[in-house]
Amino acid sequence: MEVILAESAGFCFGVKRAVDKVYEQIATGKKIYTYGPIIHNEFVVQDLEKKGVEVIESEEALEQLSEGTIVIRSHGVPKSICEKIEKQGLECVDATCPFVKRIHKIVEKESTAGRQIVIIGNAGHPEVEGIQGWSVTPAAVIESEKEAQEFVPEAGKKLCVVSQTTFNYNKFQELVEIFLKKGYDISVVNTICNATEERQTEAKDIAAKVDAMIVIGGKHSSNTRKLYEICCKECAHTCLIQTLDDLHLELPKAVRLVGITAGASTPNKLIEEVQNYVRINF
Repeated sequence: MEVILAESAGFCFGVKRAVDKVYEQIATGKKIYTYGPIIHNEFVVQDLEKKGVEVIESEEALEQLSEGTIVIRSHGVPKSICEKIEKQGLECVDATCPFVKRIHKIVEKESTAGRQIVIIGNAGHPEVEGIQGWSVTPAAVIESEKEAQEFVPEAGKKLCVVSQTTFNYNKFQELVEIFLKKGYDISVVNTICNATEERQTEAKDIAAKVDAMIVIGGKHSSNTRKLYEICCKECAHTCLIQTLDDLHLELPKAVRLVGITAGASTPNKLIEEVQNYVRINF
């Protein structure tokens, strides 16, 4: 069995940076909390929990703390959370991905200047909720063509359109095109991370030429789900797994070539385990 492993598989820059920051804080001996899971990978989060790191899931839980270090997740948080951490006198380590941080600054600046913010992304995703929290006026979230077609800006408002960093690049372009055809006065900033675009392109290319495709990543990972959707369109035998235990691949005997990719929050250890297992057992 021949295996093609995507070069872009595994931790991206922002995720690695965030995880490294948490482990650095553990080494200080202080009590460490993360606001939300540091990344969307249960394997990593469980390992951190074993080392004493607790996950804070809400503002109410944050308000109960009087001491400790709060590490802000790679997805970022609303501005109000940063202000609350400071107000309570807690130590804050900001592990927000720099590419996400850039969106926060754009949104804050453009909304302050009077533009209505439109975020192309998945409503309810922590990164999107964080971005919304940096707009001084309510920001709209658009995910589908239907939502884009039905969207009506506030009267007289100019628009600033940004994207969730892990959104599908082609879909982003399609939704922006709908706004342009409507004749809105818009400023478009493509804030999709280059690593995301490269990962999606590589996954599509590999899936198109293999007999089976394996996508590894957390079940709550947006970028992993998008990789899976892209690969499914190119390869009928595509499966999505979190760990090696989830791999129940029933392949036709004619299968000779398997592709593997992984989301931005997937540790190299998991990728290597799956790669070695496939090579040995198929």
